[in-house]
Amino acid sequence: MQVSVESPSPLKRQVTIDVPAEKVDGEVDSRLADAAKRVRLDGFRPGKVPMRIVRQRFGAGVRAEVLSEVMNQTLNDALVKESLTPAGRPSVEPLATEQGSNLKFVATFEVYPQIDLCPLSEIEVIRPTGEVTDADIDQMIETIRSQQAKLEVVERPAQSGDTVTVDYSGSVDGEAFDGGQAEGAKIELGAGRMIPGFEDGILGMAAGEEKVIEVRFPDDYGAEHLAGKEAEFNIKVTEVAEKQLPTLDQAFFDAVEFEGEGVDAFRAEVRANMERELGKALRNLTKTRALDAMGAAHSFEIPEALVAEEINQLRRQLTQQFGGAELPADSFPDDLFRERAEKRVTLGLLMAELVKQRELQAEPERVRAFIEDLAQGYQDAEAVVNWYYQNPQMLSSVESAVLEDQAVETVLSEAQVSEETLDYTQVMQLAAGQNQ
Repeated sequence: MQVSVESPSPLKRQVTIDVPAEKVDGEVDSRLADAAKRVRLDGFRPGKVPMRIVRQRFGAGVRAEVLSEVMNQTLNDALVKESLTPAGRPSVEPLATEQGSNLKFVATFEVYPQIDLCPLSEIEVIRPTGEVTDADIDQMIETIRSQQAKLEVVERPAQSGDTVTVDYSGSVDGEAFDGGQAEGAKIELGAGRMIPGFEDGILGMAAGEEKVIEVRFPDDYGAEHLAGKEAEFNIKVTEVAEKQLPTLDQAFFDAVEFEGEGVDAFRAEVRANMERELGKALRNLTKTRALDAMGAAHSFEIPEALVAEEINQLRRQLTQQFGGAELPADSFPDDLFRERAEKRVTLGLLMAELVKQRELQAEPERVRAFIEDLAQGYQDAEAVVNWYYQNPQMLSSVESAVLEDQAVETVLSEAQVSEETLDYTQVMQLAAGQNQ
């Protein structure tokens, strides 16, 4: 077997392999001879079919099978010999496959980049910190009360926070448009769910009142034919209702499935939940900032094959958010995911190199703790833990996540770390933003 390697670009490799004809032809002859002993054809006794007919009937299929196997095996041997690790599946193009001639083919693929990690002491990371205050707890309890609020019809003009029932019809340039009409629509004033100016236009209206308001669709409005357009809406209010917040009594505690007793115990549970969520958000934000700092400190070419694979993964995740529905092929073009995919590939390669250089291994006790945390939300947590340990693929996924956490901790332990104090709301807003 002869092997030659070319490098058309820093990451691209073209491996041309020449295999002696006898390796392929000999294997084809051997398999045809073995087949001749078992093949059954009308007019011939078993095992007595002439080789000429066996070759005529089965030669092409057997040769194709042998060619595929030989190309796979010799390519693997060549990769080991040349110390090449493809980043993605190689593209194989046969150049010569005729009987009696050497098998010749070329495999094209990308390799992983050479990454030179900078000293971690040169990395600067701003670690967010924060705490849950009594005011944060008060605000959270008010939010929970609001979620449990009941609406009571009132005979007064609508105020911010009220829920109004309206009939409306909209027009642009005097023409009605799809989606611009509704009857009995319930709108919470101040919630910001309608286009700018719509909710404000209803403020001060009482049940039975009707008026026309003028609004402008945002320039980035989802329906392109309406984006940036001036519109008129004829609005009729049929009902105004205000929220009646529940008192912190046993009925309220039962409604929110709080099993303790009294306001103090409820506040304590709210605090515990908020502190748990805050801690998780702070850890995730710190991790994100450490990874971003690593990415900013390094620059190298990344394999397009890995980017394409990451784009497909992101596309599948987004499709699942739509219930796995089949959508037009161009619904989610590559460009929609490319920037995020390139970032994820870059950071993944950086962390993999750090793990390799520092010889990090997933610590068993941390893997166990990670799985037990995942299992907390299930009724039979122990069964979930056992399932992870009995499923090699899922266990490997957890180990990879733990290894990444250990790598991030390595960065933080050596980097220049400063702190930034944020309040609870700021932390949770930042955490929500990075998950979008």
